[in-house]
Amino acid sequence: MEGLFFNVNNGFLEGIVRGYKSGILTQSHYASLTQCETLEDFKTQLSATDYGNFLANEPSPLSTSTIADKATQTLVDHFNFLRSNSVEPLSKFLDYITYGYMIDNVVLLITGTLHERDTHELLERCHPLGIFDTMPALCVATNVEELYQSVLVETPLAPYFRDCLSAADLDDMNIEIIRNTVYKAYLEDFYNYVSTIGSTTVEVMHNILAFEADRRTINITINSFDTELTKEQRAKLFPAIGRLFPAGNNALAKADDIDQVRQVCDNVSEYRSFFDNSASGQSNDLGDFGVAAQLEDRFFRMEVHLNKLAFLQQFQYGVFYSYVKLKEQEIRNITWIAECIAQDARDRMHDFIPIF
Repeated sequence: MEGLFFNVNNGFLEGIVRGYKSGILTQSHYASLTQCETLEDFKTQLSATDYGNFLANEPSPLSTSTIADKATQTLVDHFNFLRSNSVEPLSKFLDYITYGYMIDNVVLLITGTLHERDTHELLERCHPLGIFDTMPALCVATNVEELYQSVLVETPLAPYFRDCLSAADLDDMNIEIIRNTVYKAYLEDFYNYVSTIGSTTVEVMHNILAFEADRRTINITINSFDTELTKEQRAKLFPAIGRLFPAGNNALAKADDIDQVRQVCDNVSEYRSFFDNSASGQSNDLGDFGVAAQLEDRFFRMEVHLNKLAFLQQFQYGVFYSYVKLKEQEIRNITWIAECIAQDARDRMHDFIPIF
């Protein structure tokens, strides 16, 4: 039945987002970009894609940060068009997508307040998808207590902060623990909200959010080795969703090294390749740092794969989330290639993750 009425409110926007998706750069585009000798050539090649003349008004010499900022603004413009034309429950779903970026922005402002930096300067570094109307009000706060009260009153993130943290926690806890605590609450809330929408959306989004939860669980585990974080504190940061939950989470909470993390991931067939060094032709002597770096790359590849799968089904909201994530990966690819051109590091230019 949901397929029968889906197009009444959402058919136009689904068509638009699938059109946006068809403009994502392909292998042939990347082949042309990697042939560029200068950033001016790079700009010319990009103008032949769906990005068009987005850099036309930028003075020379171009910087990679300008390219990244302008590409991100293209994504933000697309997203804002979708959000301004949406109605419930899609509008609420799109709001949930922005909450992840809001968390990063608020944590950035908390960090600035703790270190007594000018928070107005930090506003410029905030991700545009996570900016909300009352954000300047947070910059008025002069201490963490005021900032905490402002977050509770002025932002949609209030439930996550109220239920997980107190003002005293913001002063005492490591900033990454704060971020992961709030993000855990957000992921679980998003997962539960998706469960109230149509069955196809549930199927697509639960797979994506389960992977995101597992990725965070694995990263938290590896990053907590040789730190002051206790195993009990580590366990509290794990989202209570995902393929690894609950048995895998319990095992990771007690893990002491990378090998134990590998053993837990071996229990999920899709995750076995994450630690398979033979697949990339590398030796087993990478060390913990090398494994973590390699792992991040494989996480991104898995994320791209899951988000591409979302476009194989119709009459569901997962395509909106997946488009944002695929576009983000494309922006990372563009920035990487531009950085390699700027630094004349042509031997590393192909270390990006192609999408289509």
